[in-house]
Amino acid sequence: MTKQTIISAAALLLATACTQSVGPEIDSLAKAVEGKFTIGAALNTNISNGIDSASIAVLKQHFNSIVAENCMKCEAIHPEKDRYFWDDADRFVKFGIDNNMEIIGHTLVWHSQMAPWLCVDDEGKFVSADTLRQRLVDHITTIMTRYKGKIKGYDVVNECIVEDGSFRQSPLYQIMGDEFIFAAFEAAAAADPDAELYLNDYGMNVPGRRDAYVQLIRRIKERGLRIDGIGMQGHMGMDYPAYDEFLASLEAFAAEGIKVQITEWDMSALPTLTQSANVGEQVDREKALNPYPDALPDSVSQIWNDRMAKFFQIFVDHADVVQRVTAWGIDDAASWKNGFPVPGRTDYPLLFDRQFQPKQFVIDIIEKANAEKAQQ
Repeated sequence: MTKQTIISAAALLLATACTQSVGPEIDSLAKAVEGKFTIGAALNTNISNGIDSASIAVLKQHFNSIVAENCMKCEAIHPEKDRYFWDDADRFVKFGIDNNMEIIGHTLVWHSQMAPWLCVDDEGKFVSADTLRQRLVDHITTIMTRYKGKIKGYDVVNECIVEDGSFRQSPLYQIMGDEFIFAAFEAAAAADPDAELYLNDYGMNVPGRRDAYVQLIRRIKERGLRIDGIGMQGHMGMDYPAYDEFLASLEAFAAEGIKVQITEWDMSALPTLTQSANVGEQVDREKALNPYPDALPDSVSQIWNDRMAKFFQIFVDHADVVQRVTAWGIDDAASWKNGFPVPGRTDYPLLFDRQFQPKQFVIDIIEKANAEKAQQ
């Protein structure tokens, strides 16, 4: 055996040993951020009922947390005063258990997609505050008792504050004032003492909403009630939110001693249509409401991926307080952003494209994790 052969053999043995010590290559987003936070996705019933096999395959590979997109909302799970519909929610929870995934309940109390009967009597008039309180307690207790020990945490109250920091003038608020929030958290804590309890809202970067939620967190605690975390809905666009505003809110919530979840994350790749504008007038003004019907241009895709990567880095940099990052869906085709806020738009807001392939920033995160692992 020549000296060169001996050296080559030794090098091969060393390379093999290094490969074995590093272990298998990281092949999923969840594994890439393991130990930092969980990676979640909102599931529609086609996924949780086992119909959409392509989405299920992506979910199992890249995610370790799930939240119900619609099947646990009040109008779906409690459509009539004396009737619950459990089929879809039961399948959703079973799917999570069978696949060893963290399960999040969404949402117990929300003014939208609320069962029509909840706030009114048989004549269609608002019920009394006492009646609404009891209905909320019964609703929350029934759901949380059924899934006790199976669901990690719940969005107890969703979207109760508007941009200027005032409470949303929903039927819930008109009947009970802000007491409906405290009643909900009290009932939730009693129904399942081990489940985590969250507030959840969009536009949390807006200073007025941010400051109001900080005060609400403090008031919940002052009542002797428990709140474990807050969900910062990540519905974003190419020009909003500003990085510094979003980061300021994340740090403000963390300073209150609770965990932060990035919930409902997606980023529209289309020109922003302001929600306050008259959509009809804006349609007349805009020449290209649906600029990318077939595919996203590479130049736009690059900007989108860079922006998503920068926000994801914010999450990673604050992994000591960020508990979970949840995308509002899996692939672009299934996103609610298609056709919003006007029909006919094709959008590209999620982490996987219409062929169920990961976007570039997801690939980059996984490759970076592998490179760091190889250096260990």
